[in-house]
Amino acid sequence: MKDENESKLLQSVGRREFITKGTAAAATGVTAAMLASVASAQEALKMEHGHQHSPRPIGNPDAQPSIPAGTNVREEYDGYSRFKPGRGHDPDSDYYLGKLVPGFRKAEDGPAPFEAPDLEKLPWKMVNGAKEFHLVPMAVEREFLPGYKMNVYGYNGSMPGPTIEVNQGDRVRIVVTNELPEDTFVHWHGFELPVQYDGAATLNQNPIKPGKTFVYEFDVHEEGTFFYHSHVAMQEAFGQVGWFIVHPQKVFDPPVDRDFGLIFQNFFIGPTQTVSDSWSMDWNWHTINGRSGPYTTPLVCKHGERVRVRLLNFAPMQHHPIHLHGHTFWITGHEGARAPKSAWIPRNNELVGVAQASDFEFVANNPGDWIFHCHMVHHMMNHMTKQVGPHIRNDSSVDRYLANLDSRPPVEPPQGEGFNTPGYPQKMQGMSMSKQDMMTYWNRRAVQGMRANYLMAVKGLMTVMRVLPDDLYRLVMESDEKIEKGAVFSEIVRRFGNPDDYEPAPKHGMMSMKG
Repeated sequence: MKDENESKLLQSVGRREFITKGTAAAATGVTAAMLASVASAQEALKMEHGHQHSPRPIGNPDAQPSIPAGTNVREEYDGYSRFKPGRGHDPDSDYYLGKLVPGFRKAEDGPAPFEAPDLEKLPWKMVNGAKEFHLVPMAVEREFLPGYKMNVYGYNGSMPGPTIEVNQGDRVRIVVTNELPEDTFVHWHGFELPVQYDGAATLNQNPIKPGKTFVYEFDVHEEGTFFYHSHVAMQEAFGQVGWFIVHPQKVFDPPVDRDFGLIFQNFFIGPTQTVSDSWSMDWNWHTINGRSGPYTTPLVCKHGERVRVRLLNFAPMQHHPIHLHGHTFWITGHEGARAPKSAWIPRNNELVGVAQASDFEFVANNPGDWIFHCHMVHHMMNHMTKQVGPHIRNDSSVDRYLANLDSRPPVEPPQGEGFNTPGYPQKMQGMSMSKQDMMTYWNRRAVQGMRANYLMAVKGLMTVMRVLPDDLYRLVMESDEKIEKGAVFSEIVRRFGNPDDYEPAPKHGMMSMKG
């Protein structure tokens, strides 16, 4: 309809110009006048539809990427720039694709703080020479999306459980008190520890009965990406897992500025249910750190920083090909250990199997909001369930069926515009959001300044990697200034893209609202 209206307007302008100038006018004059009028009409249409050539600048519009004071890192290494996309001069170089390009953080400052968005860290205290943690397996209510509260299993009121974070060489004591209605065990995945503390069910310990406590204690000689989980299969399917991060005694080289953690999980929860069917062989709800897109909290870093993302696939039985847009990353380790640098592999899509973790590292040299997601199409959506009961045409009366409950309407072909092409329309029924839901999504610091309709792009096993210039990072993550939807994105386009081609999102986004 938009293209048709534009065509009619432009044709109307052309006819008016032709009549005004007359058939005897010089061809060049007519052409020039017509082109000018057409340009004016196009500009009017752009204004009508809200397309602006020059988005309003915010932050420090004249800011240029720069190296923070007090660091000795460089902007360019063997042809590879930390501030703009590129490959470098030599595929055999240590700096090709940013492989060993260091972050701004100094090694002597210690490892970068680990951050798992939407998850807490488990506190500890030093008791008799060991870092003592208290872990409570329990039933948990987790809000996958605003208003969608699911009954799952977790630890200390969270699903996934809180992060256990220690240093290589620490002695740890984990006091586990079972608040589940059934027996449980905790396995410390990947750790080489005394067999009596391995937690592999009754193979090496007695069950932790409901209300009872068991103490695990061991020395940590490993370093890297680990996790803990129940060793009862159905409890695993119900969500019982958490990070166990061990920082190395010697900081990994090159140092990173950001260290993020994402846990991918899958559940089958029926349309009228809040409890997962742990016997299912298929899955319709997908979560990252216990939330589904677009409720997943974006990962936010600064332009030029070196970033690590630790990603754990804790799906019951499905692998995840993980793709990051806008960057090429290096796989630097797995759940076993840090990989030797000679074994690092550059990827933009990495297959992560069940109960595996992969470490992604890259230099954030391409500013913008970049989607980070599983590439299996079923996993890029939620609510993937068949309709229950027969289909009824919109204009059909149900009175005769109410009079005789033993009868039911005949099954009719699906109706609606979305079914005019093969396949099922992606925008299913019930996807409208209340004003309160919209406020829940937007009242999060990490999403400020994103495009108004970004919520339509992030679903299921999807989150966003935001690479922001330093001034915009401070505006989003450190200030209380109100930021208009799309303002940060359009500012990045203005500085690093082509603002003449930029089209702002529709004023109210693409998602309907109710209430």
